Amino acid sequence: MIPAVETYLAMRRAAGFELLNAGYLLRSFAGFAAARRETHVCIATAIEWASQTATVAQRDERLKTICRFVRYMRAEDDRHELPPSDHFGYRKTRRVPHIYSNAEVRGLMDAALQLKPADSLRPHSFATLIGLLAATGLRISEALTLEFSDIKEDGLLIRKTKFQKTRLVPLHDTARLAIDRYLQRRRRIRSNRTHVFIHNDGRPLRYRDVQATFLKMLKMSDLVSVTGRRPRLHELRHTFAVRALEVSPTGRQRIGQHMLALATYMGHANIYDTYWYLETTPDLLRDIAASSEVFYYGGRP
Repeated sequence: MIPAVETYLAMRRAAGFELLNAGYLLRSFAGFAAARRETHVCIATAIEWASQTATVAQRDERLKTICRFVRYMRAEDDRHELPPSDHFGYRKTRRVPHIYSNAEVRGLMDAALQLKPADSLRPHSFATLIGLLAATGLRISEALTLEFSDIKEDGLLIRKTKFQKTRLVPLHDTARLAIDRYLQRRRRIRSNRTHVFIHNDGRPLRYRDVQATFLKMLKMSDLVSVTGRRPRLHELRHTFAVRALEVSPTGRQRIGQHMLALATYMGHANIYDTYWYLETTPDLLRDIAASSEVFYYGGRP
């Protein structure tokens, strides 16, 4: 079974998937099965192996990893048994994100401009970074890896990122103006690195440093969530997606096209990740409920 696992991993990686955790899990399972002299996946063995971990979520992920492998293998050899993917009854839940208001985004940017040293690049780096995340919905990792060559006339070139995709993200005129103003300051810093966002000493900003500074900015701006939980940096991306959905055009076909365009823009590998944003605000849920009621009584949503 081990050669089959390696073939499967090579095929998926050639398609752009990293599969770091999946590779570790499948090799572990293949070794477990080999110790029992099994050359094909058996449901009982798969479930027993998947059960050897602490949490239900981990067991579910382990079993689903085997299921994906088996579906691939059964195309040529149906002696592999496909385990029930819902055997452990796990259902993933997502934390309801904080949706930032325009005033809150402005407050974070104002707090960034108060960072020390006042006459350094640092305040402008963080103010521009917050504004860019809010205006484009980029992942923080995508923003931090931006280089000068990625800034094009028609937007930002986001190179192979989370799902090995490259896409062009257009910029609003106001966002482009803010980036250009920041770059004037950025180019005054002597650095052999071409990253857009850097420390005062020329080193590229790292996520750990950005997260620590973001927490400081939250305190400076007195920003708290209505849920009582601390707002997160990644929720600027959620906010962008929700606002884009709130201005979705009417008409079933046009809404579908809008969703597909948004999924592509956000760099989602699966459109289900985009549909999830429909659940995140009362306004969107109210629109869904109203359309569902019309459809239920025989109308067209």
